[in-house]
Amino acid sequence: MKGLESVITSQQDILGGTPVFSGTRVPVQNLLDSLEAGDSIDLFLYDFPTVKRSQAVAILEAVKCELLEVATA
Repeated sequence: MKGLESVITSQQDILGGTPVFSGTRVPVQNLLDSLEAGDSIDLFLYDFPTVKRSQAVAILEAVKCELLEVATA
């Protein structure tokens, strides 16, 4: 997604290129799975203390914008 280069990284030597939160080894998919399971962002951040709230919010904002673009296209 556009503008998330400072929030998400993907390098072959970190979890085989799985997209992770920058500065961590926490896959972005973990946030989505956590929310899908009904967990709050606060619980996710408690479980993964290396992830900053601003990183999680930035990803959710980007997903929201993508969905709204698709919905109005």
